[in-house]
Amino acid sequence: VHLVESGGGLVQAGGSLRLSCAASGHDFSITARAWYRQAPGKQRELVASITSGGGGTDYADSVKGRFTIFRDNAKNTMYLQMRSLKPEDTAVYHCNAGYYSGTVYYPSPTWGQGTQVTVSS
Repeated sequence: VHLVESGGGLVQAGGSLRLSCAASGHDFSITARAWYRQAPGKQRELVASITSGGGGTDYADSVKGRFTIFRDNAKNTMYLQMRSLKPEDTAVYHCNAGYYSGTVYYPSPTWGQGTQVTVSS
């Protein structure tokens, strides 16, 4: 499977961005997906995850109410709509193809190259 993220950029605090993750090389609809982010000097953290059919989602507390994860299986693409962005959202955002065990998302070793999001104050 090959994942390619896009949509990052520089935005002022309070602004919005939509990230995309295009997948190829496998049946997109059968796997769960997630967005992670990694800021300089920090560990990679799970931002949001979504089930294979898109009916179940989960979010980190820091982004609840501001970010929305969704997917279009017909287009083999997953999205992250980000609103009310804050400087602390600045990071490289990566998408991942993984799976759920119960309500817990487990990442696979498959990662995209990432897309930079920078939020200025």
